[in-house]
Amino acid sequence: MSELDLALVHALQVQPRASWSELAPLLGVTASTLARRWERLSAEGLAWVYASPGRAFSRTRCTAFVLLRCRPGTRRRLTERVSAFEEVVTVELTAPGSVDLLLDVLAPDMRSLTRFLTERLEVLPGVSAAECLFATSLYAEGSRWRLHSLDSAQLSALGPAVGGVREADPSAELDHLDRALLDLLVCDGRLGLAVLAERTDASAATVRRRLRRLTDSGVLAFRCDMAPRLTGLPVSVTFRGRVPARDLNTLHRTLAPLPECRLVAAVTGTSAVLATYWLRDIGEIQRRETALCARLPSLTITDRIVGLRTVKRMGHLLDGDGRRTGTRPMRPW
Repeated sequence: MSELDLALVHALQVQPRASWSELAPLLGVTASTLARRWERLSAEGLAWVYASPGRAFSRTRCTAFVLLRCRPGTRRRLTERVSAFEEVVTVELTAPGSVDLLLDVLAPDMRSLTRFLTERLEVLPGVSAAECLFATSLYAEGSRWRLHSLDSAQLSALGPAVGGVREADPSAELDHLDRALLDLLVCDGRLGLAVLAERTDASAATVRRRLRRLTDSGVLAFRCDMAPRLTGLPVSVTFRGRVPARDLNTLHRTLAPLPECRLVAAVTGTSAVLATYWLRDIGEIQRRETALCARLPSLTITDRIVGLRTVKRMGHLLDGDGRRTGTRPMRPW
């Protein structure tokens, strides 16, 4: 990938729906050049912008991480079936050990999540065991991870990242138009107002107001994701750990600021810490664990779950190289 490609993706991580004319002076090229670059990156499945649950989701909805064990010879078929569920937004194949599949599950409420787990997931042929970890706090998640290709001056020119919550009621009911817009934007977060208006049979002004309300309330956020080829960090590891209850609220300033961090969450279960990092090689796992324990001496690592391949990430299907090949729209709202 060229430096321009990397800079473009980093810029879209900060401002996912910025116009090419807004980004062109920042990156020193023409708007048409950026449009062509993005079209190629998107067509090749190397980078994509999409809508995801915003910050209000963790306060008003349910997030769970499910660790599945599979019977011998069933993992491939089970992966296909699990990936088809819209509640399961992320599916990761893991190295043989304590778990075979690591799932991220989103649901609008506890009742819906419980029904999904007990009536649809745990009864699948091939499931031998399932451990569900409910997220009680999310201190860092994938939308905050950055490529670090822009310099400080460029970042200042871009302005603060989008996604702030300004309205008081993030749990307001969504109507048919809201849900239609969310379905479209989950597949392509850069669809313009005119296209969205045409596909939802609404005016562009109405679409603009709805998007502003959904983003301002924290119901909706936009993010840019990419294949490992762009990140240079092909190894994913998820650490499970224990800390005294008094130290849980320090996770955001001890474990989350590390540049490789993709997720830090407090969860239910005997190991209350779940943290995912993207690393350059297998040898980095031990060094990262040592660094984590040095930053938080009360942390005890209880398990290291190494990802072999991400099959689905936030509703987007990935091939063996991590390129996007399709989308199974998520509807946690």
